[in-house]
Amino acid sequence: MQEPPPFKAPVISLNRLSKSYGKTQVLFDINLDFYPGQVIGYIGPNGAGKSTTVRILAGLDGEFSGEATICGIDVRKDPLGVKQMIGYVPEMAELYDVLTPREFLTMIGRLHNLSDAVTLERSLRMLRFFGLETNADDRMDTFSKGMRQKVLLISGLLHNPQVLFLDEPLSGLDANSVIMVKEIISRLAAQGKTVFYCSHMMDVVEKVSDRIILIDKGRVVADGTFNELKQQEGESLEQVFSKLTGKQDLDQMAGDFMESFRSDEQ
Repeated sequence: MQEPPPFKAPVISLNRLSKSYGKTQVLFDINLDFYPGQVIGYIGPNGAGKSTTVRILAGLDGEFSGEATICGIDVRKDPLGVKQMIGYVPEMAELYDVLTPREFLTMIGRLHNLSDAVTLERSLRMLRFFGLETNADDRMDTFSKGMRQKVLLISGLLHNPQVLFLDEPLSGLDANSVIMVKEIISRLAAQGKTVFYCSHMMDVVEKVSDRIILIDKGRVVADGTFNELKQQEGESLEQVFSKLTGKQDLDQMAGDFMESFRSDEQ
């Protein structure tokens, strides 16, 4: 496990975090601390508990056992206080289609107690960065998935949060935008921000993360830098992922899948 930086208190702290939906337990006694300036790649198979963890930390689900704090704020006791400290970009989110980006971001700014003048300046600058300045007053029901994702990213960054949760943030983005978002992540970490990054894109996680947490069936099965995990488990993050989640026979599985077409060849 990666050693914590010296003389720094954790920004995010999880102590015996557990979560159940009815009789189905999805998180089991998660104990993790994350520190300023870390980019955490939080990965795992579908249903492993990644999004559940993020929803708890974002103050969107208070029904859990154990403890979770962000910047010293108890997530269960003060979810609104937590929301002021974080930015959250979910994989799937509903935008207000009848609003324009300018209107939507103005609303987000007011929710975070930003003045309209500050919100306008920041939002236009960020829209320009993503090539959306000329669309600032277009209704978002005309936007592509990539354009909508860019607006979501801006809304998560607008108030300059101390902690940023990104759940598949690159979904629908073009190649240049992906490069720009990766650079933004690096610069946020350099400023001491903590970035919690959930994704199935192993190559991106490998490049942007300085600490990787692999969760499987609600339990942490690996925690370290990419180089540490590579030395222990495999040559690439994909190999580490496959080995630790019990999917080492992927070649055989792919072969079995292709057997489905044999009837067409006979």
